[in-house]
Order: sequence, then C-alpha cells, then structure tokens
Amino acid sequence: MARIAGRFGRVEPRASARAYLLGLLSKTERKNCWQLAEQAGHVRPGPMQRLLRYARWDADAVRDDLRAYAVEHFGTDGGVPIVDETGFVKKGRASAGVQRQYTGTAGRIENSQVGVFLAYATSRGRALIDRRLYLPERSWCGDAERRRAAGIADETEFATKPRLAWEMIAAALDAGVEAPWVTGDEAYGQDPQLRARLEEAGIGYVMAVACSTRVRINSGRTPVRADTVAGRLPATAWQRHSAGSGAKGPRHYDWAWIHIGTDGHRHLLIRRNRTTGELAFYLCWSPTTVTLAELVHVAGVRWSIEECFQAAKGQVGLDHYQVRHWTSWHRHITLAMLALAFLTAVAASTASDRRARPHPPARSLAPNPNPMTVPEIRHLFAASISPPAQSAARLLHWSTWRRRHQAAARHSHYRRRAADEPAE
Repeated sequence: MARIAGRFGRVEPRASARAYLLGLLSKTERKNCWQLAEQAGHVRPGPMQRLLRYARWDADAVRDDLRAYAVEHFGTDGGVPIVDETGFVKKGRASAGVQRQYTGTAGRIENSQVGVFLAYATSRGRALIDRRLYLPERSWCGDAERRRAAGIADETEFATKPRLAWEMIAAALDAGVEAPWVTGDEAYGQDPQLRARLEEAGIGYVMAVACSTRVRINSGRTPVRADTVAGRLPATAWQRHSAGSGAKGPRHYDWAWIHIGTDGHRHLLIRRNRTTGELAFYLCWSPTTVTLAELVHVAGVRWSIEECFQAAKGQVGLDHYQVRHWTSWHRHITLAMLALAFLTAVAASTASDRRARPHPPARSLAPNPNPMTVPEIRHLFAASISPPAQSAARLLHWSTWRRRHQAAARHSHYRRRAADEPAE
C-alpha cells in the first residue's frame, strides 16, 4: 500500500483500496463488493463500489507500480513475458465487451468477456503484470449508445487480441523490463504482424501455431504443412528434453527442430507426447544462435500463465467481480493482479530464506516441507488478519504438517515417474 498510496488523492479511496486488497487476500468466499464490504466491517457496499466506479485514481498507474513491484521482487535476467487470454462468463449484455464468443474457461462459446493478459515468469516466480479487455468490433465498437452506457471512451478503438498483446509487451519494454524471449499460444503465434513486431524489437519468440501452418524447408519454393514436416522426420531427429517440472515431476517430451527460412535463427519446433504421440508446433525466431534446450525451456514456460490464471481466480477473486463498467473492470482486475503479485513476492522471499538455511542431517526421517506456495501464503495471511481462532504457533504447525505431506507426495510421484523412464 505504501507503494501505491500516492495514486489516490484522497484518504477515503486510499483506505477503501487497502480494505479491498485485504478482502481479496482474505478467506471471503466470493470477493465482490458486497462480500468485501462485509469483510472490511462496513455497513454497506458503497465505499467499495465508489472505489471501482467513481473515485479518482488511475488503474493504469497502479498497473505500472505492480509491474515494477513484480520485476523488483522476482525478476531475473531470464524473465519471459507470456501472452494469453482468459474468459469471464457473464449474464446479460450490459457488461463492457460482453458477447457470445469462444472462451477456453468454459471450453465452448458462451456469453462472456475476454481479457488479454501479460504474465512475467522467472525462476523465482510468476505473476500477471498487464491486462486489456477485448472489445469486439461488430457488437461494441460500432454501437455508440452501448459504449456510452458501459463507460467506454470515444477514443477507444477496436484492436485485435494480438494487437493488444503487442501493446502490453511494448509497454513492458518501455518500462525497462528485460525480455530476451516472448511466448504465447496459437491465437498469438498465428499472427504475422505480432511476430514481425517482436523481430523488429530484437525480441526472440517461441509461439505456438496450428498443425496446418506452412513453412519453407531448405529455402524450398513450396511451403509445407508443419504436420507433414513432422511425419517425414527420421527417428534420430527426436531428442528427449524436459519442458520444466510439473506437480508430479519433470515434463518429458520428445522434441525436434528444423531450420526454416534463409537464416539460422528461424526454426519450426515440434513437441511429441511420449505416451499419446500428440504433436504441438511452435514458430521460433531469435536474434542470435540458440540451442534446442533453450527453445524447449521457453516453450515450457508458456504454461506459467495458466497457473497464474488458476491462482488469480482461485486465490484472489480475479473473476469474482460483479461490475459492468469499463473502468470498474480494469480497476478490479488490477487490484486482484496486485494481490497475486504480493503473494508471489512473499513466496519468492521465503524460498530465498529457505535456500540460505543449512540443510538438516541426512539421517532425518521426516522430509523437508515443500516451499511456501501462493495458496499456503494466502491461507496464513488470511488467518493472521482475521481474529485468530488458533494461536500463531498452531497455525504454523499445521502449515508445516501440510507442506511435509505435500513433499512426501511429490517425492512419491517423482520416484514413480523415474521408475517409468527407460534407461538412457
């Protein structure tokens, strides 16, 4: 709050913002204005509603503070920005940007809003650092009355999702965020303009594309489908690499890469599931020569944004809002992202402290607890800001107990996964 307090000109919205953030971090089941007002001890939801709709403060300025906070607390030289979208299923037609459209949240076409997000992932943590609400062209951009009712400014024009993604990437670069790589899913990898802008900026990318994507092999005149290229590869072209550690151990896949284009910095990367044989494809470009392992690492980082969405919705109420106004949406989303970044920063700090402590004797039978996670930290923080039914020592006892059992379960999964791996 000390970091963002200067963004609020009056004490009332500043106090409401603090109460709102505490509510997002609390055990409150639904984190909307009514529930958060009750959690804060207010007699009515008016202060929370004014914070989101009428109070004078700039959500984009708070977003800038959030981005700087994230980079400061868990940024490293190897940080990777990730672009993706998530849906917010809604009822009615008054919410800004709502229409019947496909959303991966529901896995089908639903009446929903779609937000395009930028995450920042490093070895120390990951968090959402920027957001844009997608405004459909036909149903919204050309309807002045509907725009006015939802509080959408006249100067807000239609922008494709890849265009919104580039705006966020460019803003992060302008703010000094170091980004040697960018990654994203097919909706963004298929857009040639986004890829061209990244190349112009000297930013490498590993972007997922469809199997029908056509590429030129060995400077051939006729482009070939990516899945056709994969089918022609010899067995020796595939190498086993881990795309990073998951909840149950390293995520091993078979990988192949093929030079495409006229220079040595452009590749088609192919991932093959070692159990099902399912293929995934990525277009890659880098300003310098890279290894297959580096491309695999960046491809694996892309899933971090899905973890961010899961944590933001499950822990800090990213999708719990009940607002229709354009400004209110951006304000709630920004505060939820800030709450998530706070939890991630605490997790990064406790991980650093844990590495600095001496290891217990090898003869100890009890496994070391897992590192503090975002859900565990929110659980402890929520308990500490509410009148505790248990002592702090009791809370920490149960935290250690849970994390020890999580560590034992993870060890069991890793051991089973290692036993299933064929010998090198």
